[in-house]
Amino acid sequence: MSGTISLITPSYRGDLARSALLFESVDRHARAFEKHYVIVHDEDLGLFAPFNRGRRQVMPVSRFLPGWLHAMPSFIRPRGRLYWWSLKAWPIRGWHTQQIVKIQAVATLPEERYCLIDSDNCFFRPFDVAALASPNPVPLYGDPGAVQADRPLHAPWLKAAHRLLGLPEPRFPADDHIGQIIVWDQATIRAMTARIEAVTGRGWVEALCREYEFSEYLIYGAFVTNDARRLAATAPTSRSLCRAYWDGETLDEAGLLALLRGSAPDQVAVCVQSFGATPLAAIRASIRAFEAEAEAAAPAPPQRNAAR
Repeated sequence: MSGTISLITPSYRGDLARSALLFESVDRHARAFEKHYVIVHDEDLGLFAPFNRGRRQVMPVSRFLPGWLHAMPSFIRPRGRLYWWSLKAWPIRGWHTQQIVKIQAVATLPEERYCLIDSDNCFFRPFDVAALASPNPVPLYGDPGAVQADRPLHAPWLKAAHRLLGLPEPRFPADDHIGQIIVWDQATIRAMTARIEAVTGRGWVEALCREYEFSEYLIYGAFVTNDARRLAATAPTSRSLCRAYWDGETLDEAGLLALLRGSAPDQVAVCVQSFGATPLAAIRASIRAFEAEAEAAAPAPPQRNAAR
């Protein structure tokens, strides 16, 4: 019997259109999961309310953040960015709270495992989420040796993960556990946060806020890979379920369709980074074209013999 698994997507008003595209694709392609939890800023609940139906549940970030962490009012937002302040650490950005929310959501929502999908992803092939649930081992994504000591972001994030977990300094090059579709196990997340609290002597949210520069995926990866028992219960993989386009020129519909055609057979989603200029209309059109090609190439179902 398969265990329970759900999807989690943190988002905000700036990604509303991209989220809508993701939701469309989840409804068309994803199956065999409990819920799709969409967690947004409290002030954005009204914007996302039309999507709060069926298995999709829109929830406020305040449900997953401690009461001592406060959103700054709209007139105190440097460069229009939303910050949270407290008396326990320096102010943190929305990028930080999204990471905290992912951890707390996995630790407290009712399912056993969670598939974390950011709002700039979109599915273009059938996605059987149950294949990632127990009794199958937990997938652990890692890009072998991708974190070099001179990487300006990933190397400090990995060092922070080791400090938070009380581990020795990491050796470089190290595996990178940051990806587009990541599966987390609830029991592992709870053990991870307990370890952070035991090491730092603080609540895990406060510990992360004080660290400031951190990556939730690198913390999880460092915790699992440095625990032999937990590592033995995972299925390490360097293959991503998502075809990502991070760099290069803006793609048009033809370029996006070529990207999808060049995806590996087990890749079910595409991520075209939101900071690029590729229009959403082109992404939607290319996916529809790819789906039409796949449908046309599928073998016809066997016909029943006509009744005599």
